[in-house]
Amino acid sequence: MADLSNLRVAVLATDGFEEAELTEPVKALKEAGAKVEILSTKSEPIQAFRHQDKGTTVSVDGLIDEAQPSEYDAVLLPGGALNADTLRMGPAVQSFLQQMQQAGKPFAIICHAPWELVSANLVKGRTLTSYYTIQDDIRNAGGNWVDREVVVDGNWVTSRQPDDIPAFNREMLNLFAQFTPTASAKR
Repeated sequence: MADLSNLRVAVLATDGFEEAELTEPVKALKEAGAKVEILSTKSEPIQAFRHQDKGTTVSVDGLIDEAQPSEYDAVLLPGGALNADTLRMGPAVQSFLQQMQQAGKPFAIICHAPWELVSANLVKGRTLTSYYTIQDDIRNAGGNWVDREVVVDGNWVTSRQPDDIPAFNREMLNLFAQFTPTASAKR
């Protein structure tokens, strides 16, 4: 297993995230030693969904609009149509993602979360996958959409849906391990 003990990961999510797309990758990251922080648009716990049914709630560690991208080594964007559609329009989310991309930091993105990358103008020229219903949005933003369980393109790993989480987690851990700072390089 990858050793991510020096990696600090920002997870951007709000109400309506797909439960397994946050909880399972976060569990894999923590088991690999990463420090994971849930950042949201509000400080109260956020509501998960299991498709259309309410799931658990998850505590929030900080607010997206107060977070400094320079303090994070990687970003995880869980899906869920309500979650991604809400976050995509937030200027703080767009700025956070743009700064992470400009710094060349790794991204793990699943399901509807590529909407956030579309709205942040980051998709042009990239090859990625997503939930099939947003393939037109990705193509219209200049991305190359493919129907595969997981796609790695440079510093991004994308996946389609909860069924793909085992492959997504494997590739996320592999990608993030390539970007893990050494202990001496950390603050």
